[in-house]
Amino acid sequence: MRRLIVVALFLFAATAAFAEDVVVIRAARMIDGTGAPVAQNAVVVVTGNRITAIGGAVPKGAKVIDLGDATLMPGFIDAHTHLIGRVLGEEGWNDSSVRDYEGYTAVRAVGHAEKTLLAGVTTVRNVGAERFHDMALRKAIDEGNVRGPRMQNAGYALGITGGHCDDNGFRPGINEATWREGIANGADEVRAAVRYMAKYGADVIKTCATGGVLSEGDAVGTPQYTYEELKAMVEEATKLERKVAAHAHGTEGIKIAVRAGVASIEHGSFLDEEGARMMAERGTYLVPTLSAAERVEQAAKSGVLKGLRAEKALAAAAALRNGLKIAIRNKVPIAMGTDAGVGPHGANLHELELMVAWGGLRPIDAITAATMSGARLLGWEKRIGSIETGKLADLIAVPGDPSQDIAKVTNVTFVMKDGVVYKR
Repeated sequence: MRRLIVVALFLFAATAAFAEDVVVIRAARMIDGTGAPVAQNAVVVVTGNRITAIGGAVPKGAKVIDLGDATLMPGFIDAHTHLIGRVLGEEGWNDSSVRDYEGYTAVRAVGHAEKTLLAGVTTVRNVGAERFHDMALRKAIDEGNVRGPRMQNAGYALGITGGHCDDNGFRPGINEATWREGIANGADEVRAAVRYMAKYGADVIKTCATGGVLSEGDAVGTPQYTYEELKAMVEEATKLERKVAAHAHGTEGIKIAVRAGVASIEHGSFLDEEGARMMAERGTYLVPTLSAAERVEQAAKSGVLKGLRAEKALAAAAALRNGLKIAIRNKVPIAMGTDAGVGPHGANLHELELMVAWGGLRPIDAITAATMSGARLLGWEKRIGSIETGKLADLIAVPGDPSQDIAKVTNVTFVMKDGVVYKR
């Protein structure tokens, strides 16, 4: 009898706590993330960490958060971040890999993660980090020790010896890497590297299919992996239920990666009409990282980047403006990604301003790229990306109407992730 009483009291307490854990969020407007028109007089009911109703009467006893003349939106998704590491241009950014203490970049990433969350980005795809520090950061966030976004991680990015994913510019013997650190040559090493990253927690496989801007000694658009190597990578990742994200600037490298079956092209600076048609036909996403292009262009003009790096920065940034328009014209699916880490953390939603200014996207389409399109790319469309019943309660708000003025998204005043309010 005593045990029955204890169980009954426990169940009563649990039921009472559950009943109290209902929050109703009101706002003048709502953009649900699906591309639908703006809805007026939004009412969203959150129970625990889930959206349980949209519209209707306020449940009795619910806590009400009235945001007033604001627009409620799904938490934004940044599909290309580097929370681990120093930001371009800050002291020590160019040689941190040989000067910083082990774990230092992971410690600094705690601040990067919080800035990202408070900016309204509740989910990121972190596409490359050394020493699996991204896995440590994700664990700290998931266990509630650090405030930050939900993370999909890649571990080490995979590239060829001397390519964009390698650490170049040092004398022989410094930062020499094997496939365990992401430097894989030939199909067999590529397959081993994919398996190794997956073993240690990678949700997505990141690769460098072409040269890049900030790497030394390689041309920005030159193909680096062969079709056979990339095909082996995609096949192995697919068997392990992972997608491949391919850094690719150059026209031919983009097409090789698309034919190999990658899920997304990151940057895509020199994309042409044929490449865009290929991407549209296969459903390959473009993650244009306009913020990074703007940042490296500024760095080249200010002298932070010099020589070949500066030349590559100016060429890629100019080309990307045109490449984005080609992608939009050919109806290539687009997801927002900033390459935060090249630019500052916490300024992620400036990317949407650039999507509108450089690509001519309507504000509502830019918002969709950062919500439901991003969720589909990550394979999490049933969990996040839109304000729908049953989905995780990732919600943000901004004053005014960003469908009329996209700059409003850069002033996030309310952040809820997984049912927990982090900013109000």
